[in-house]
Amino acid sequence: MAAGVVLVPTAAAHAAGPVAPAAHGAAASPGANPGTGGTLPGGKTFSSPADRTVRTPLPGSGAGAATARAQDASRDAYLAIDLEATAPTAHSIDLRTLVTGEPAELDITIAWGDGATDRLTASSSGSDWRNTVHKYAKVGTYPVTVTVKDTTNGVQAVNQLDFVTSGSEYTPHAPTRLLDTRGGLGAAQAKVAGRGSVVLKVAGAAKVPAGVRAVALNVTATNATGAGHVVVQPHSYGFDEGSNLNYVAGQTVANQVIVPVGEDGSVQLINGGWEAVDLIADVTGYFTASTASGYTTLDPVRAVDTREGVGTAKGQVPGYGTFGVDIAGRGGVPKGATAVALNLTATNPRAAGHLTAYPSGQAAPATSSVNFAAGQTVANSVIVPIGPDGKITVRNGSWDRADVVADVVGYYSTDSRSALVSIGGPYRIMDTRKDSWGGRKAGPIPARTFLPVRLDGDTTNSDIDGWVLNTTVTNTTGTGFLSVAADPNTWPDYLKGTAVTPQRPVSSSLNWTAGATVPNLVQTSGGKGGMVDFWNQGWQDIDLVFDLLGWYQTV
Repeated sequence: MAAGVVLVPTAAAHAAGPVAPAAHGAAASPGANPGTGGTLPGGKTFSSPADRTVRTPLPGSGAGAATARAQDASRDAYLAIDLEATAPTAHSIDLRTLVTGEPAELDITIAWGDGATDRLTASSSGSDWRNTVHKYAKVGTYPVTVTVKDTTNGVQAVNQLDFVTSGSEYTPHAPTRLLDTRGGLGAAQAKVAGRGSVVLKVAGAAKVPAGVRAVALNVTATNATGAGHVVVQPHSYGFDEGSNLNYVAGQTVANQVIVPVGEDGSVQLINGGWEAVDLIADVTGYFTASTASGYTTLDPVRAVDTREGVGTAKGQVPGYGTFGVDIAGRGGVPKGATAVALNLTATNPRAAGHLTAYPSGQAAPATSSVNFAAGQTVANSVIVPIGPDGKITVRNGSWDRADVVADVVGYYSTDSRSALVSIGGPYRIMDTRKDSWGGRKAGPIPARTFLPVRLDGDTTNSDIDGWVLNTTVTNTTGTGFLSVAADPNTWPDYLKGTAVTPQRPVSSSLNWTAGATVPNLVQTSGGKGGMVDFWNQGWQDIDLVFDLLGWYQTV
């Protein structure tokens, strides 16, 4: 897992004056695999065993007959290199070298594959074990070559492994439908059975390249006859508790998903309900271990509100109407940005329908970004490619009028090297209905309060640029909305009772009505202390569930 990532929820929700959490001492550490289901990243190992070592006489070890004797001796001298590497952060490698051979003076050279080398000497009594860390400027695949010269016995050994950074960068993709079980697109024409799954081939579909590491999908559940949830992950196993979206009978609900792609180029969509449901998936971008676009988080900035005339004309969007939104060069998004991360909300709709956000200059795709019923306020996280004129287009797919609100939460650009480290599926961090492994007792978030959660270690300089979370609100008894924002404090501030009160956000991450269970993907900064606040902006208590999907790092 990423260096310093600890993922420890705090113990209580707070109102105007946050105080240190209830006495459970210093910050609890969950260890390597808290909770159930799956493992956190960092476990993938790249290796090249000692039997792959190529051993040759050391050049220049003698002349004439002396050379022949030296070469005979070098052939008898044992020297081998065992290599093992892990990826502690998005751009770094932790290389373990184990050199075994005769007692000797060793010259060791590590060529990292990016033009950089490390050179060192060692006096070995038969084995030399060490770890060396290196940071790459860019994500990618690198041949790491280790050369060891035994100057005592006149022998040289070489071993190599191919290392792939854990970080991946984003390439925008015009919204394209990959899966629709209603019509047999991407899978059989049939509902996904209760407790069943469907395999969706991503690599090679709609020009998504082979070797893709992760994909951004807008996943929709529809035609459900009972309640349930959907999990999207690279395999059919591993995440027992997490979820990406929740549905009830008769509901059409969508949620953005960022999910790793399996080694076979596929992802699995698992129906966690007991009744069959139709599933739809639209691709909006993908991540590869190659230079493309990195992510930058922003404090949420309102880009559109048709109720107030922000970003477009004041007034509801007519049925089947469209409007353009200036993105690049506004609200912290620079000119040249390739895609924008939005929280897109439909409100006050007069009839059922959907919104679609897509790059300007293109025809409206046959996809959806947000689905709604008459009178419903519903939000969904979307990643939208930005058109060449710096704009996106929003279309009202209903036959009647609706208001639209859009908050910018971040952007992707070729100037950023903040790369995604994606884990294998939704990893459950907190469920307020249960006692948490970080020490928090079960209980809802009270109305008009916030819950601070520590996702990083005891740090005042977090190396995580942004967190990717799936948030779900449940057990609602009224209307309200959830705001998710970086906490300005550090964990020690809370422990010492010196934490300042965070400013209450005005943007929403998801909206709910009484009796609803509502999910939404959130991409947010954790601030200097790696802490995130979850604000219950409603007037009744709620329960919160959230899962970790990954994070962005420049290191």
